Amino acid sequence: MPDKDLPLRDDIRRLGRILGDTVRSQQGEAVFAIVERIRQSSIRFRRDGDETARHDLEATLNGLSPGEATQIIRAFSFFSHLANIAEDQHHIRRTRAHALAASTPREGSIAYALARSSDGGAPAEHHRPRDGSGEIAGRARSHRADARRDGGER
Repeated sequence: MPDKDLPLRDDIRRLGRILGDTVRSQQGEAVFAIVERIRQSSIRFRRDGDETARHDLEATLNGLSPGEATQIIRAFSFFSHLANIAEDQHHIRRTRAHALAASTPREGSIAYALARSSDGGAPAEHHRPRDGSGEIAGRARSHRADARRDGGER
């Protein structure tokens, strides 16, 4: 992971530890142990292609009662939401750092696209809204932005 992403990794680890402590205190040590077993087996299987880890993961998941499955799913869902929030904050942090450093526009940004278009010889009028308002308003939103705006998942 590039150095610029270390704060993101630290944030996700910190939030994971807090969530783990919360699961342990609210749901008990047994549920926490299952979450950890699933998490560690998943990592070993994905990272190393460890077939033993895959079998352990299958056995653990297949052995869950409906109530345990609900608790485990809830824990992993909360972690996913926390990781998304950490990523959003990291994006804000990186955008702020670029702005303070007066960096050239980053690839994927509107500023970058406009600069490339201008560098390619596109006339300035191609960069203005066709309605003559002089304003560009975004309409597309990511699913996470929609969920935050609406207060829930779609």
